[in-house]
Amino acid sequence: QVQLVESGGGSVQAGGSLKLSCVASGSIFSRNVMAWYRQAPGKQRELVAAFTSGGNTNYAASVKGRFTISREHAKNTVYLQMNSLKPEDTAVYYCNYNAHRGALIYDYWGQGTQVTVSS
Repeated sequence: QVQLVESGGGSVQAGGSLKLSCVASGSIFSRNVMAWYRQAPGKQRELVAAFTSGGNTNYAASVKGRFTISREHAKNTVYLQMNSLKPEDTAVYYCNYNAHRGALIYDYWGQGTQVTVSS
């Protein structure tokens, strides 16, 4: 089992910044992917950014150049620095942990943190 605890959401005006944090605890495999997803009302959950344990990152086109994902491996923590926020970034942001061991997939989600951007 892996537990994910997110923090850092809130309300901000367009153009502002927020930083989200997600701490993972439990049975953490050394090879994993930690990522941020978001879900806006009436929309499907979408990938925002991902960071593999090997150091590779991936961003949604809509946030590239504005958001930065980073990790502190020793603390099992992943961050999402969000700059130049837009109203369309308003959503619940979820932390995700994903790892594979052979045919087994370990996929866990945080409880979500609300980000609201006003125009």
